[in-house]
Amino acid sequence: MTLVSARELVTDAAARGTGIGAFNVIHLETAEGLVRASEAAHLPVILQISQNCADYHGGLEPIALATLAVARRAETPVAVHLDHAERPELVDEAIALGFGSVMFDGGALPYDENVAITAAVAARAHAAGVYIEGELGEVGGKDGAHAPGVRTDPDEARAFVAATGVDALAVAVGSSHAMTDRTASLDLALIGRLRAALDVPLVLHGSSGVADAVIADAVRAGMTKINVSTHLNGFFTRAVRSTLDADPRLVDSRKYLNPAREALAGEAARMLRLFALEGAGVAG
Repeated sequence: MTLVSARELVTDAAARGTGIGAFNVIHLETAEGLVRASEAAHLPVILQISQNCADYHGGLEPIALATLAVARRAETPVAVHLDHAERPELVDEAIALGFGSVMFDGGALPYDENVAITAAVAARAHAAGVYIEGELGEVGGKDGAHAPGVRTDPDEARAFVAATGVDALAVAVGSSHAMTDRTASLDLALIGRLRAALDVPLVLHGSSGVADAVIADAVRAGMTKINVSTHLNGFFTRAVRSTLDADPRLVDSRKYLNPAREALAGEAARMLRLFALEGAGVAG
C-alpha cells in the first residue's frame, strides 16, 4: 500500500459505519510515528498538515514534501490532507504539491461569504480531482462554534453542502480544539440528525478533548473522520521530557525524539483501533 486519497478512506469508513483517524503532523517525527501507528494497527490513517504547521515551517512545501514521501513508503493506506486552511491560495498550493484532499476553513466568515469562497475553492479542487472538506460555523476552542451551546443546524448544513459542493463537512457538536483533558460532552442526538440530513461524511474536530467511549458513540451515531492533534502531542512531549529528565547530559536529539516518536505511535495505533470500533480502548 502507499499514498491514497482521503476520499477513498473516508468513503470506505462511512460505508462501514466506522471512523477513520486523521492526525496532525507537526514535524517529520510526527509523520513517521503516525505511519508506524497505521502499520502496527493494520489500519489506514490520514496525515494532516494545518495552516499553522505550514507557517511554523516557513511554508507548506518543506513539510508537505517530507510527509508525502513518508506516506508513499507506508505499508498501509495513508492519505495526506491539508487541515484548516483559511487562505485559498494555500489550498491551491496543496493541490499543486499533490495532496489528495484539502480543507478550506471559512467558518469564521459571515455565512454568505463562507459559501461563496468555499464554493470557488471546491470547484478548483474538484477540477483537480481533489476531495474537499468545508466548515460551517467556526469549529473553535477559541470562542468559536464549540463554545458552550453553539451547534451546527442540520437544515443550514444541508443548504451549505448543496451550495458549496463540499465532499465532507466539519460540524460543531460539542468538542473544542486544544483541550488537554478529555471532558467534552458531545450531542449524540444532533450527530444523528446531521447524519440523516446530509449525504456527505461528518468530521469531528477537537477530538482530543473527547473520551474514548464518547468518541465510539459518536462514530456509531454518524461521525466518520475523527481529527486528533493535542492528545497525541501530549504523548510525544511527555516522552521527550521523561528522557531528558533521566539524562540531563543528553545532547543528541535523536536520543529523545525516538522514544517520543514511539510513544506517539503507540497511542495513535490504539486510537485507530478505537475509531474503527475494534474495541472500547483504554481511556487516556
